[in-house]
Amino acid sequence: MKQYNPYDSVAALEERVAEYGGSKYAVAVDSCTNAILISLVYRFHCDYENEFKWGRTVSIPKKTYVGVAHAVINAGGVCEFRDEDWQGEYEMGGVDIIDAARRFRRGMYNGHSGKLYCVSAHWGKIFKIGRGGFILTDSEHAKRELTYLRFDGRMQGVAPKDDDFDTPGYHCYMLPEEASRGLMLFSYMPDDNDDIPTDDYADLSFYDIFKEAR
Repeated sequence: MKQYNPYDSVAALEERVAEYGGSKYAVAVDSCTNAILISLVYRFHCDYENEFKWGRTVSIPKKTYVGVAHAVINAGGVCEFRDEDWQGEYEMGGVDIIDAARRFRRGMYNGHSGKLYCVSAHWGKIFKIGRGGFILTDSEHAKRELTYLRFDGRMQGVAPKDDDFDTPGYHCYMLPEEASRGLMLFSYMPDDNDDIPTDDYADLSFYDIFKEAR
């Protein structure tokens, strides 16, 4: 009898999200904040095809979610704040990463080829799984490395082998039950959704913890 792998539901949801968003691949994680964190780690430490391209200074809007600035610091980068009125998504300058936590619509990845596109599945966002996030990409290499990064440096649902653990590991994978809920919710997902307003963010450049990055 073939053994059932509960993480098949995660892979199925990734396929649905990639098709919906317009990318070749999607990597499911437990939040958009951690999607941004491991995307930054990938750029800084695992993107060997472009290892000389990425600096460690990351430009972000002054008014965004505080977890984005923390993710930059936790990945080993430095925040550079900029004035920008944005809606739905913005580019994290210098690393080709898009924070699209407040956007979720069909074709959202179109026009962003080569970038890592991070979306949210938080209960307060558009795709209301509860806890969750995704990274959309067209790169097979990024898909593989990000899949390992999210699950302690190894492939989820597969017993580790002697040659595993050559990738940095974080504990931020999506649970199968969350993915199953996401598959059910996707049956009712419209093609077009309004962006969530962004007027509730504080100016991060005034916080002491981030002053060194001003």
